[in-house]
Amino acid sequence: MLSIDNLHAGCEGKTILQGINLDVKPGEVHAIMGPNGSGKSTLSTVVAGHEDYEVSQGTILFEGEDIADLSADERAHKGIFLSFQYPVEIPGVTVTNFIKTAINQNRKAKGLEDMPANVMLKKIREKAALLEIDSRFLSRSLNEGFSGGEKKRNEIFQMAMLEPKLAILDETDSGLDIDALRIVANGVNKLKGKDNAIVVITHYQRLLEYIVPDFVHVLHEGKIVKSGTKELALELEEKGYDWIKQGA
Repeated sequence: MLSIDNLHAGCEGKTILQGINLDVKPGEVHAIMGPNGSGKSTLSTVVAGHEDYEVSQGTILFEGEDIADLSADERAHKGIFLSFQYPVEIPGVTVTNFIKTAINQNRKAKGLEDMPANVMLKKIREKAALLEIDSRFLSRSLNEGFSGGEKKRNEIFQMAMLEPKLAILDETDSGLDIDALRIVANGVNKLKGKDNAIVVITHYQRLLEYIVPDFVHVLHEGKIVKSGTKELALELEEKGYDWIKQGA
């Protein structure tokens, strides 16, 4: 599904990613871990097509297609979803209206008509129930006055509604207490399937107690320096990142 080969990328003249190689297949969950400044968030934004980042070398293939020249919107329409570490507030635009617009823009890009209102409403109710979201939440302005947990749950709701092929969750556990973390993780687990893939970017092992990855990759100075199974995350928790740095 996603194949990254020798990826070098950065912004403002600074190279941050120093040769990333990564293959993600349908049905898999990959965790990207590493200390602050290792390039985790840069990797997510480059894959999603953020315009401030420039690829200087290497390729990113999505379902066999080179997406280097595609904008962030075009990549989203292809089925790439990025959950931001710090979601933005949009006063005056309700959660429901935002998601309706996003879904219909996706459909328009594929040459489809808007989703019928009754079908949209049914889907919203089903996904809200799946993620334990109260209907009153959906009528609030997007992220305005939301707690950290509410912002993250809203992003998982967007993911549930858009049904992307590849979901990249950037620091989803940032600022969450245990209850909020559990709810968000349960939502992600319910959305996993054999036809989609999830990349979880995190600094801590605790998220991986709830979202169990098939593969764990450790980033250090813009490179994946070690890969393994979920046991690698436990080893990192015990030994810290200095252990990885010494062997890098």
